Amino acid sequence: MDTLNLILDSAERIFADHCNKETLDASEAGTFATALWQVLADNGLTLLGLSESGTTAADAYRVLRLAATHALPVPLGECVLARQLLEGAGSVEGLDGVGTLGRAAAGQGMARDVPWARDCDWILIAPLEDRSDGDSQTLTLLTAQECTVQHGINLAGEARDVVVFEAGAGRTVQCSTSPTEILEQLALLRVVQMAGCLARTLELSIEYAQDRVQFGRPISKFQAIQHQLAVLAGEVAAATRAADGALERLGDPRFQVQLAVAKARVGEAAGVAAEIAHQVHGAMGFTHEHQLHHYTRRLWAWRDEFGNEAHWQRQLGRRLAAVGADQVWDFITRH
Repeated sequence: MDTLNLILDSAERIFADHCNKETLDASEAGTFATALWQVLADNGLTLLGLSESGTTAADAYRVLRLAATHALPVPLGECVLARQLLEGAGSVEGLDGVGTLGRAAAGQGMARDVPWARDCDWILIAPLEDRSDGDSQTLTLLTAQECTVQHGINLAGEARDVVVFEAGAGRTVQCSTSPTEILEQLALLRVVQMAGCLARTLELSIEYAQDRVQFGRPISKFQAIQHQLAVLAGEVAAATRAADGALERLGDPRFQVQLAVAKARVGEAAGVAAEIAHQVHGAMGFTHEHQLHHYTRRLWAWRDEFGNEAHWQRQLGRRLAAVGADQVWDFITRH
């Protein structure tokens, strides 16, 4: 068994043992999952993709996809990406506690929709726009004491806060990663998270259909339910393949095209899958007591974060239009 599979097996046990519906409900009620975060940190999962961890960026995304199958209510993905950015800038030392990643326009002093900022010890703020002069980008590393946080949530009940900071606050770090590349990393994070969430939604739907008895037999025996589950399985398979395609192109010149395809396709699958899952579960799936909503609401929220389907379809369309009619087929086969 290779190193990545060992990490995935270990991570699966950690996620299953330390994140359950009570953890998710408590987080939605405003209690940060401190014990869960400590376990993640103790086992090195907040260092994924760093040179000291022995894992690559692609490995990190695969672990983060697994984390999404448990709907972890912590900013693990954002913390991992922030640490990778800081390591690339040669400034990763001394980062303890909970961290997250946000983006702000130059000179604005405000970052919106920052995951779990209220619970973080440090927040890395990246620029929204590329510099016109092509020079390196400036990241701002803030401590909790160097900013104020206004609470907000997304559709899934996850913390999405506004971070306000003064000019000159925090520590500035020069980074060669462009804002466009940072957006792509965050979009890929949502792609793999949605893929993980979709896989879990399918599992829950199959389990419920096999256990729920109606008219003397499990509803999974009814052709209409079988058809719905088959459509759901097809959407999950397509989304998984799209996410894998983007991961396989990470660091490749073709990555941007694969990312656009993946974010659009996985977003489409999220809408179809959530609808079918709730149809299969019936009224039970709409109750707060059932865990399904923790996954479907994340799908609805994540599909809009860092560009919805229309945004990435436009990006793809512009690229196709730019190559010219005679080169479209070559463009498709090369990517």
